[in-house]
Amino acid sequence: MHVLVTGGTGLVGRPLSKALAAAGHAVTVVSRAPMRVAGRAVGWDELDVIMPEVDAVVNLAGASIADGRWTAARKERIRTSRVQGTRALVLAMERSARTPHVLVSASAVGVYGPRGDEELDESAASGAGFLASVCRAWEREASAAEALGARVVLLRLGVVLAPHGGALGRMLIPFRACVGGPLGSGRQWMSWVHVDDVVGLVLAALQNADLVGPVNATAPSPVTNRDFTKALGRAVQRPAVLPVPGFALRLALGEMASMLLTGQRVLPAAATKAGYEFGFAEIAPALTACVTR
Repeated sequence: MHVLVTGGTGLVGRPLSKALAAAGHAVTVVSRAPMRVAGRAVGWDELDVIMPEVDAVVNLAGASIADGRWTAARKERIRTSRVQGTRALVLAMERSARTPHVLVSASAVGVYGPRGDEELDESAASGAGFLASVCRAWEREASAAEALGARVVLLRLGVVLAPHGGALGRMLIPFRACVGGPLGSGRQWMSWVHVDDVVGLVLAALQNADLVGPVNATAPSPVTNRDFTKALGRAVQRPAVLPVPGFALRLALGEMASMLLTGQRVLPAAATKAGYEFGFAEIAPALTACVTR
C-alpha cells in the first residue's frame, strides 16, 4: 500500500514509518517542514496533490499535551492541532478522485475522563474534562471519513512507553537521580502501551477489516501509578520512594496536574477480539526493554 502518515517524525510516527517501509509499503509523511524529513514527505498544503495516490492514511499529528501548563492558549493549540489537522485530511480525502480505503486516526484514553477503578473497554461512554472533550471532537472529525466509504479506526492511545522521549523520557530523569516516586495517592490507574505494540496495532488496523471504530491501544494489564513507580524503580535499579504530593503538582502544573493525578483503567477488548497478540503485556518487561535499549 501507499500509506500517508501525519506526525511521521514523532514518538510513534518514526518507528511506524520504518516498520511500514520494512513491510514493503510506500510511505509519505505529511510535515510542516517536509524538507527536513528523511524519505518522501509533503507539506500540509500538498494534500490534494498526494491524496489520489494514497491507499491508507495514518493520522498521528497533534501538539504535545505535556509540554507546559494548560494556559488558554496552550489548550487551544492542543485542540486545534488535532481537530483542524484531522478535518484537513478528511476534506482532502473528500476532494480526491480516489478515496483511501482506511483511515487510522489517533485518539487517547483521555476520552473516558477520570473513572476511578472502573474497567473500561471500547463500549464505555466518554467522560468529563478537557481531554475528553478534545478527544470527542478529534474522533468526530475522523469519523466523517466513513461517509466517504473509508473504514475508520480510532486508536485510543494510552501512555506510550518508548526507549527515547515521550512520557517515560521525562520520568527517567528524576528516577535515575533517586528522587522518583508515586504521584499523589499513587492509586490512580495508568493505561500504558509499549511503542512496539502501538506500531503493531496500526499495522493490524491497516490490514484487518475486523478493526473498525474505537480501538483501545493499551496493554491488557493496566497498573496503578504506585505499581508503575515500583516497576520503573526496579528497571533503573534505583529507589522510588519519594512521593510527589498532589497539591505540589497542582501548584506547579495547574489544570494539567489532573492528567497525572487521575486516570483510566482501560482494556484492549477490540484488539484482543481481533486476535492481536501484544509483544509487551506486562509492565516490568516493557519498562526493562525501554531503559536497556
